[in-house]
Amino acid sequence: MTERTLILGAPEWWTAAASLTALAFGLIAWSYARGRAKPAVRIACAALKALAVSALALILLEPLLSGSRPRRGANAFAVVADDSQSLQIRDGGESQTRGDWVRGRLGPDAAWKTRLGQDFDVRNYVFDSHLRAVDGFDALAFDGSGSSLGTSLSALTKRFRGLPLAGVLLFTDGCRTDVGDLDWSSLPPIYPVVPPSPGVARDIGVREVSVSQTNFESAPVVLRAEVAAVGFAGQSIVATVVDETGAEIQRQEAKSESDAKPLSFRFQFRPVRKGVSFYTVRAFPASEEAKVKDGAKPTAAVESSEQTLANNGRLVVVDQGSAAFRVLYVGGRPNWEFKFLRRALHDDEQIDLVGLLRIARRQPKFDFQSARSKRDANPFFDGFDNPDAETAEAADQAVLVRLGTQDEVELRDGFPKTADELYRYHAIILDDLEAGFFTPDQLALLRNFVSFRGGGLLMLGGPDSFADGKYDRTPVGDLMPVYLTGRAEAEASDVGAHRLALTREGWLQPWVRTRKTEEEERKRLEGMPAFETLSRVGRIKPGAVTLAEARGADGELAPALVAQTFGKGHVAALLIGDLWRWGMRKKDSEESDLERSWRQTARWLVSDVPSRVEVSARPKPESSAPAVELSVRVRDPEYRPLDDAKVAVKITLPGGDALTLDAAADGREPGLYATTYVPKQPGAYRAVATATAVDGSTVGEREAGWAAQPAADEFARLAPDRAFLLTLAAKTGGEVIEGASLDSFVAGLPTRGAPITERWTSPLWDHPLYFLFAVVCLTAEWGLRRVNGLA
Repeated sequence: MTERTLILGAPEWWTAAASLTALAFGLIAWSYARGRAKPAVRIACAALKALAVSALALILLEPLLSGSRPRRGANAFAVVADDSQSLQIRDGGESQTRGDWVRGRLGPDAAWKTRLGQDFDVRNYVFDSHLRAVDGFDALAFDGSGSSLGTSLSALTKRFRGLPLAGVLLFTDGCRTDVGDLDWSSLPPIYPVVPPSPGVARDIGVREVSVSQTNFESAPVVLRAEVAAVGFAGQSIVATVVDETGAEIQRQEAKSESDAKPLSFRFQFRPVRKGVSFYTVRAFPASEEAKVKDGAKPTAAVESSEQTLANNGRLVVVDQGSAAFRVLYVGGRPNWEFKFLRRALHDDEQIDLVGLLRIARRQPKFDFQSARSKRDANPFFDGFDNPDAETAEAADQAVLVRLGTQDEVELRDGFPKTADELYRYHAIILDDLEAGFFTPDQLALLRNFVSFRGGGLLMLGGPDSFADGKYDRTPVGDLMPVYLTGRAEAEASDVGAHRLALTREGWLQPWVRTRKTEEEERKRLEGMPAFETLSRVGRIKPGAVTLAEARGADGELAPALVAQTFGKGHVAALLIGDLWRWGMRKKDSEESDLERSWRQTARWLVSDVPSRVEVSARPKPESSAPAVELSVRVRDPEYRPLDDAKVAVKITLPGGDALTLDAAADGREPGLYATTYVPKQPGAYRAVATATAVDGSTVGEREAGWAAQPAADEFARLAPDRAFLLTLAAKTGGEVIEGASLDSFVAGLPTRGAPITERWTSPLWDHPLYFLFAVVCLTAEWGLRRVNGLA
């Protein structure tokens, strides 16, 4: 009964009822006006008798109560129980587990189930990693390897699409392991029933682990772990990082202050191998270290004081890239910069440096009058046939030297002229090279290299760089992070001693620093030599960030290192033209700050630069099982989406077995191919995607990895997530139900509405309370008259 209204069954008697009521009111007023009692008593008696007369007169109109209620048996109501391992938790001071409590409420003799079946078509379901229908709940074992709560509710909604589902009674602790947001609008009213939980006595769990990769050479991988320690206040907690062989990489120890404050650990290390690597973060009490040496197993909880050991470890994936990045250095003249850069990257297995150096500029061809022959000739070409003017001009080109090329064909014709040739590089460094060195098409190609291909570009300062190199109003000038017009007129500031200093933004960038601590970095900056060449530019462009400044002898500050994102790539301007002084004038011969700085800068240039084949592994939120979607993006040599490729994905399972899946074209995006895999066992998974063009040539391959760890996800948080369940109930129009009030809740369900309802009516006179109201009014009126001597 969702709404009640009062209707009149015989409205045609309205005039007669009103007349009789008015006559009765008049007689009552006349009668009590002649009474001898106090006015208050007479008014009270008259009011009581008038109410009784009005109630009796209303009977002539046949008043009826009307409303709507769910039609019995026409609406479905789902009872859903969580069958995951988290229900095995036994809270502190409790004699039974949460699962025992749920099983007791879902017993076949439960009175609320009988009452619910009287009004609704009850459907029973259980879920762990997926949803399934059951006849009853006797087989609940609470051994599921996940709590796909959101996915199960979405699957339930799809099953009842177009069917009347009045609501869902959900028995769970709310600790979900699936990802993705719920579509609240599509869900029926959800009524969560939460097991009582006074709190876990003792447990340590690795809640979250995040990985970030930096360009800081000594520790390019930063791993952050959040560890919850309940019941260990004042005790030391150990966190370690181990590799796939079980070797310990790093170890830290911290003291737990309180149960409500998780511990935060931060590890920095350098992976030994390229490609995808797996590491495990483990946390345990320092006093019980030996009991978790063999790994985190749920059964090991009997040997430890903790609630479970399944959440003491968590796998994490680190991808260092499998192929070497290629950096093209283009120099306008032989200088020391390339020497130090090449020396810095010589032993770096992840970066290949290719050099294109101009050792002689293109010179104009002069003609001399020969006194002997009286004809135009250049004495340099004496003894040779003098070619035609066009051929002679073409032969008089700049002299270029190639270094570090893969074969004799690479860069044979100088700087690349096509996207296919240029896009094979991941980053480009331009050093003291004027814009006139490039053709207009090559300048546009450089711009597209950054904005469209997603490459990195660095321009170094010098006499032929930036505005001095006539780059203003060129495509390369457009992508620079600084304006090349409006330069300062004080030319004296361009020469002399310039001391380097980091800005606030520079201190926050790991690739700009070379020392681990701020104190060491400040000492390093103070000990650096002064630089004498600084290219002057205009203002910094909007969106660009100044990372370092140069302070002149007069105290004037000028930008020294500026960076910005441009299109899909990024670009930096290093305005110092004699950075080599840093390496030439170092005080300690063992010091290698310049080489480290060059390596970190090169890694920043190639970071996040896409390759022709990219693969990613992400959980599939809409899947009924904990599936992983493998997405592969394939591009042609000009980095346009390639739609006619053949993509195969080889997956290596935790046990070492392998299988191959074909990825089909995905209509969501050009050049995107996707396939889905459902992990059957916990552990580390590797996937290698290989793309093949229609002509049979290999486009490329790329490796990715992910970790299936259902136990760690299941026990990441042991306390029931009441906040999520309250949100779930509020968003869907339901409410959180306590176990003790299940019977009263089910009894009141018909008043909450349903998709299919029916109308009902009931004569008001048939209700005892209505008749009792009239009798009480008359009795009270008689009692007042009796007490006051009016009877």
